[in-house]
Amino acid sequence: MKFNLFKGPQAVAAAEPTSVTTVTMAPSPPSMSTSAPDTSGSNNTEISKNDMFEEIKSKFLNEIDKIPLPPWALIAIAVVAALLVLTCCFCIIKKCCCKKKKNKKGKKGKDGFNMKNMQGGEKQQEDDDDDEGETGMTEEEKEEEEKEQEKLGKLQYSIDYDFENTKLTISILQAADLMSMDSGGTSDPYVRVLLLPDKKKKFDTKVHKKTLNPVFNETFVFKVPYEELGGKTLVMSVYDYDRFSKHDVIGEVKIPMNTIDLGRPIEEWRDLESADQEEPEKLGDICISLRYVPTAGKLTVCILEAKNLKKMDACGLSDPYVKIQLLQGGKRLKKKKTTVKKNTLNPYYNESFSFEIPLEQMQKILVVVTVFDYDKIGKNDAIGKIFVGSKATGLGLKHWSDMLANPRRPIAQWHVLQPEEDIDGQLAALNAKK
Repeated sequence: MKFNLFKGPQAVAAAEPTSVTTVTMAPSPPSMSTSAPDTSGSNNTEISKNDMFEEIKSKFLNEIDKIPLPPWALIAIAVVAALLVLTCCFCIIKKCCCKKKKNKKGKKGKDGFNMKNMQGGEKQQEDDDDDEGETGMTEEEKEEEEKEQEKLGKLQYSIDYDFENTKLTISILQAADLMSMDSGGTSDPYVRVLLLPDKKKKFDTKVHKKTLNPVFNETFVFKVPYEELGGKTLVMSVYDYDRFSKHDVIGEVKIPMNTIDLGRPIEEWRDLESADQEEPEKLGDICISLRYVPTAGKLTVCILEAKNLKKMDACGLSDPYVKIQLLQGGKRLKKKKTTVKKNTLNPYYNESFSFEIPLEQMQKILVVVTVFDYDKIGKNDAIGKIFVGSKATGLGLKHWSDMLANPRRPIAQWHVLQPEEDIDGQLAALNAKK
């Protein structure tokens, strides 16, 4: 029994160490458990994230599968959307960069002195560009400023008014330092005097050849009642005469008559200002008929009618008649004219004129047609002019060719009236070619 009892306690004692080992080993699991939960937790979160991503991806693909579009269309839409986003970003970046550059330029201009200005001509040009940017002037404004700074010359004149006889006397004395209009560095100036709004009555001085300082000393008289004078504007325009083309305006002086004191004579110099470039004035149209009979050598010119003629009288009408001239080599062979039609801008004539011209001379003949406004007092003013012939151009040549191609048949054609000086210049150019 003792042995058993001894063994029993021994067994108990022997079992004790095992229990002790279990007790002593027990603390180690907690230390193990502290690291183990962390790894297992991170793995779980990664797995859960992957699961969520896969779930979202599957849902997205399912939604795309539901869209009734082929895959290539979806890809194209995605590409377009990406391009739009990139374009918007590029525009925003570009605007920001431009603003920064402008601000830098403005700061450079305000600083005035800069060390870069001391480093050669290129830097100075950059600073000049900065100054232009600082002013903020457009190209049109710069051109206008250059025109204003450009010297056109000056004009000396005198103005006197006779209250008893209601006469306004304008004297063009001289001009100085005119702008050169010809290739030789000179001009052929003359002065035209008008009292607007009446354009019918105008005076021209003599032309002075190859000079920029002409002396005119010419006087012109306008008969105007004093009560009407306040609404008038005196215009003195300096032109450069050109024999073969339209005369070029150098500059002008405009004086509203209600701004000056006519109680005493006025004599002064004034700088020329740039003249307003007016649109070509419409002078009207004329319809003429041409007929040629080769066997008889007979040319018939019929003036049929005119329309929309320029208003030449104060009442807003005109008293038009037509003059026909036959020219050969610049020399006038014959001339005829129609009757005068009173107070109309759309006269009807239907008047024929015959000329004897041999067939061999038809290539040398020019027919010049001029519409005049008849005036009882003073010179009859030309409204407009045309000419036809083998040396003409445009409608003038076509009309002549149609007439020769259809002998014995009258060929009618409308022509647009041109300024008298333009047609005279063309005729002079044709004669100069010979």
